[in-house]
Amino acid sequence: MKEIEKILEFNKIKEIWMGLALTEAAKEEISRTEPILSESELIAGQRETEEARTMLEKMGTPPLTAMEGIQELLTVAERGDCLTAAQLEQIEFSLTAVKRLKEYLNRCKPFELSLPWYEENLEELPEVGDAIHVQIRSGRVDDYASKLLHSLRSDIARMEEKIKEKADSIIRSNKECMSDSFSTLRNGHLCVPVKKEYKFRISGSVIDKSATGNTLFIEPSAVAKYNEELQLLRIDEENEERRILFTLTAMVAEHFASMEQNGRTMEKLDFAFSKGKLSLELGATAPTINTERRIVLKKARHPLMDREVCVPQDFSVGSCYRGVVITGPNTGGKTVAIKTVTLNCMMAQCGLHVCCEQADICMNSNYLCDIGDGQNLSENLSTFSAHITNVLGILKEVNRESLVIMDELGSGTDPTEGMGIAIAILEELRKSGCLFLVTTHYPEVKTYAERTEGIINARMTFDKESLKPLYKVVIGEAGESCAFYIASRLGMGTDMLRTAIRAAYGTRGQDHTLVNLKMEDDAAWEWLEQLEQDGEAGRQMGRNRQTGANRTNDTKIRKKKEYIPHEELSEKFHRGDSVMVFPDKKIGIVCTPVNEKGVLQVQMPNKKIWINHKRVKLHVAAKELYPEDYDFSIIFDSVKTRKMRHQMERKFVEEVLVQEPEERK
Repeated sequence: MKEIEKILEFNKIKEIWMGLALTEAAKEEISRTEPILSESELIAGQRETEEARTMLEKMGTPPLTAMEGIQELLTVAERGDCLTAAQLEQIEFSLTAVKRLKEYLNRCKPFELSLPWYEENLEELPEVGDAIHVQIRSGRVDDYASKLLHSLRSDIARMEEKIKEKADSIIRSNKECMSDSFSTLRNGHLCVPVKKEYKFRISGSVIDKSATGNTLFIEPSAVAKYNEELQLLRIDEENEERRILFTLTAMVAEHFASMEQNGRTMEKLDFAFSKGKLSLELGATAPTINTERRIVLKKARHPLMDREVCVPQDFSVGSCYRGVVITGPNTGGKTVAIKTVTLNCMMAQCGLHVCCEQADICMNSNYLCDIGDGQNLSENLSTFSAHITNVLGILKEVNRESLVIMDELGSGTDPTEGMGIAIAILEELRKSGCLFLVTTHYPEVKTYAERTEGIINARMTFDKESLKPLYKVVIGEAGESCAFYIASRLGMGTDMLRTAIRAAYGTRGQDHTLVNLKMEDDAAWEWLEQLEQDGEAGRQMGRNRQTGANRTNDTKIRKKKEYIPHEELSEKFHRGDSVMVFPDKKIGIVCTPVNEKGVLQVQMPNKKIWINHKRVKLHVAAKELYPEDYDFSIIFDSVKTRKMRHQMERKFVEEVLVQEPEERK
């Protein structure tokens, strides 16, 4: 699933989403989020997102806090250890946050939403918060936390002042012995600075000396006596502070369950509000969820694209058709289009709002993707091998509830063979009953999609004047690659274009005039014809004059028609062969092989025709396009006819007559 999220860039959506959460627990839950497979859970998740957004819009951002380390502090208190003053202050801040959040939720209750009722799971615990607030200030036990502590700290202050006065008195009375006129604190002792030569003049203990050794820092004996009393007072102070801290810690431990519940509720609300914040961030809307395998998106945007630049798409699949084959020029937005649809579906199934004006989205059991070339040198995988390996894995996992997207279907190998493989893959996807979106350039795949029930063509629009894609999906129409047109607009010469076109689609006639062959891009032909119009007109006039001069001298010779045996003709074309029909050079598929009169039946777009074998040229043999046991009735017969034939194969059905296509007389 992580790999698919990366392909679809859902991991980037998660990064934005996690940035909107405050607690680590909510961020971890976001990172673990996957499409929800329970309809009731998904509807509840969508309702939660919608309510969170409503509260954000009407009442602003809730006073949530990160609650960092609170759970660890509660655990310390629970096992009987003592919390420090700073840690107790963190507990107080969390209780203050709970109080403010309860007030926020209470203000939201008139909106008749369910999310504000989480307020009932939050406990302010005013007795704990007030006790900490009174006894702890600025990370230390307050002087007035108890009468004894206040008395001890007052005694300590007086004793420190007495020691200071005694030291200053000694300095004043022994000025000639001092190297400085003030006392200093060294190693926790108040000392006077005595010159080295006078160290025996001052009674006391040498505590330290200067860097040069000329000054000794001596604690006078009179000061030392007072210092002992000061240390005893400080021990009493520390004991009283510890007693107060233990008392407050015990209060915290007593309400461990309530505080833990507060933490879980805050994390739950943080997750819910992060979804609402993401909806506002992306300008998203709430989708409707269906179980009818239907996806309908109106004005859909890619969530990661700039809203000012992104072109909204209207898209639908599942109602009348389960597969969409998208074609169009390179850089035309085909990949972005299928990613936009799939990413919005995945977001909806994760309980998030979608970047659409309106969306009706079905639940999918899994999301299967084949996008990118997948090359892996370490595993010796070429582009084609990687595609096939991935596709075979998809076909093993696919089921009726899957959503499959494939980019550049059948690419990376010989075009003819790739086209055949692409059609075979599409047929397998169609049989599975899944929803699928694919992109391709093969014209035969477009033809297959046009003729196959449950599959529809779509194209990406393209501005041929500016050579810029318009990024709009038009469902129901096959697209054009526009390769020749783009090449011509970018400066490719007329001779090169003519060579390229004839290499791709063949020639007609002995002269060098351009003909309107059936191509993916008729406009490219028209443009190329316009380029040659002047020169071609001159050449045509010359040919006309030559033809007129020679007409009187030419002798018409009629050649006898060459007889070709029927056995030889019947082997010329087979059912399912892809053929080119002249003079229009349209592509069709053989329905009925050549009969004794040399006529065969060909399936053309929207109709079947009988035509002489001389006007037909083999394009791609059926054995290269279809499996050996392929059922051609899928292509040639209507749904009604196939259904009746299937019934007749199982049992006799009265008044049902299935007719094979009549042979041309």
